[in-house]
Amino acid sequence: MPETAPILAWTLQNEIPTPDDVQPLLVEGETAVASFKTFRDSATFTTKRLIVRDAQGITGKKVEIYSLPYSAINMWSTENAGGVLDRDAEIELWTRAGHIKVKLTKGADVRRIDSLFAWAVIR
Repeated sequence: MPETAPILAWTLQNEIPTPDDVQPLLVEGETAVASFKTFRDSATFTTKRLIVRDAQGITGKKVEIYSLPYSAINMWSTENAGGVLDRDAEIELWTRAGHIKVKLTKGADVRRIDSLFAWAVIR
């Protein structure tokens, strides 16, 4: 049986304006669609991929950037207790890179994020 433990875990919070430092990461023809605050940085849905910026270290000067093309997502699931702004909601992604768990804190709209994945992967 294949390993299903997540290789990455991200936490999304409330929706925010797209950070200025995302623009230099975009390729020709790619635009930002929606951004969410993460624990220390941001996650941005673009027209081509999900970009997650993760500031590291005490000062936060070291930044790791994850780029997940939507074409790499094979399946996803959402789980919540039934409320739109449920503090225990999560989304799981099965990708060519492995299994990714996305936790949503209070303030993150699970249905909005689910619809962004649907728009990105199915279109």
